[in-house]
Amino acid sequence: MAEEKKEKWMTYMAITTILIAVAATLSTFKGGGFSTRSLLNQTLASDQWAFFQSKSIKRDLYDSRRENLEIQVASLEKQKGNESLIEKYNVLIADYAQKVKTYDTEKEAISKEATNFQNIREESKKHSGKFGIAVIFLQISILLSSIATLSKKKFVWISGLILGVIGILYFIDGFFLFL
Repeated sequence: MAEEKKEKWMTYMAITTILIAVAATLSTFKGGGFSTRSLLNQTLASDQWAFFQSKSIKRDLYDSRRENLEIQVASLEKQKGNESLIEKYNVLIADYAQKVKTYDTEKEAISKEATNFQNIREESKKHSGKFGIAVIFLQISILLSSIATLSKKKFVWISGLILGVIGILYFIDGFFLFL
């Protein structure tokens, strides 16, 4: 009769170990997916910040040109007979001022997009981290179940089962982030 009870809990142990192994596999898969998503969004954010910097450089170049022309216009206004040149410079100054405004607008949009990618990256890191913790608990649970099978010690399996439940909680938390 004692032999029959041993067999019964060992059957349950085998079933729970399989379920925990499935959860560990899925957790590894989902954690890897979120990790990849995090890395991809970091790359996209970096690309956007590089684009932002190129727009900043172009904006600063046009702003410097505009300032230089304004200084030249101020110098030419002191002399007579330079009205046509001053008019050309004023047209260029207005054009450069418009380009500076355009680059400022573009930089703002790029900044928002880069920040969005960074937010997605951070969110993905949170999910990935939870799945990673789940894998740790689930793997230890599987290990303890294996030890319980070899040693035929029920308390080792129950200890593993408790860690498996914690791992499953982290697995579920990987989706919903409630812990």
